[in-house]
This record gives sequence, C-alpha cells and structure tokens, in this order.
Amino acid sequence: MELFYSGGPAAYEAVAREGVPIFLDLKLHDIPNTVARSLGALMRLTPSPAMVNVHASGGSDMMRAAVEIVDGRAKLVAVTVLTSLSEADLEAVGFDPGKTPAGHGASLAGLAAAAGLDGVVCSPNEVTAIKACVPRGFLAVVPGIRLREAARDDQKRSATPRAALAAGADVLVIGRPITDGPDPERAAQAIAASIEGVHAG
Repeated sequence: MELFYSGGPAAYEAVAREGVPIFLDLKLHDIPNTVARSLGALMRLTPSPAMVNVHASGGSDMMRAAVEIVDGRAKLVAVTVLTSLSEADLEAVGFDPGKTPAGHGASLAGLAAAAGLDGVVCSPNEVTAIKACVPRGFLAVVPGIRLREAARDDQKRSATPRAALAAGADVLVIGRPITDGPDPERAAQAIAASIEGVHAG
C-alpha cells in the first residue's frame, strides 16, 4: 500500500519487471460500485496483479461485485480482522463483545467464501479456526509475522513464520522483519532457512 500510494503504477510496474507475481495489498473497502470500478482499474495494470484484496467487513454485496469484476484474473482475498486490533479494540469499534477475534475472523471468512472469494487475510492466531469452517483450498494469507527475537511493533495478534505455517497458512506476508533491518537480504534468507521443511498444518 505504501509503495503504490507513493509511486503509483510506475512503482508497481518497476517491481513487475522483475518477473515476480505481485500481491497488490490495497485492502479496498467502500460501496460495491466503487470497489468494483477501482478493482477494474487495478486489473488493467501491466501485468495484472496475481492477488488483490478487499475488506470482508464491506459486506457480501461488495465482495460479490469484486468477484465479478476480477473474474478469475487474480486471486481475490478478503481481510478479516486487522492484526493490529486486540479483543478490546474490536469491542470499542462495535464488534460483538461476545466473540473472540477468532470468532469474528471465522464469521467474516464464511461470508467471503460464500461470496466466491479465493481466501482471506487473517492473523496467524486465527488460521486454524478459519480453516475449520471454509472449503478445502480456501487460502489463508497471513500477515503479522514476527521473528521470535523481534519487537511486535503495532501487531497484537502475531506469530513466527514456523508457527503460522504449522497452523495452516498458505501465504506469509512479511514486511518489517525484512525491510526495517540493516540487511534485508540476509533477513529474508534467515526467514527462509527458518521455515525450510515446515509444511502447512
């Protein structure tokens, strides 16, 4: 999101020229028409992104509009509950106080699956609960990844790469443990070595 907002399509295309598939993590959240039109514009990027996302809390109509406009050209996933939110934070913004973050995540994942999305973005702590209530093959894209010795920053529901994969994560989203270090390449290599041989639970 930071890169796209600061550099726009030119920054996107510079990364795309490296030949890697891109998760365009913009977390769209608006009325169905606006989200659909915005995704339509993003899918015209060259090459088109491999994965895009919306907020599941935008509702079923919004997610169905997103599915229709993406039309299988990219994996479409929905953010359930941001990893920076604690149980108290969720209650403060109006979520049901009788549900845990995992309960909220599972409910939103169910809506996303019913709307035809390919998966969700969720905390590593909620992967197991979500996988138990969605179809086989439904993706768990997992941010909030922190190394054991690293600070959690603003993340409140985080886990190590190994723990997230063991819980069933399909895709790990790893930002600051790599980008904030003095040697990002070495940090990425260390993370890759730490998860070698670990299979999704």
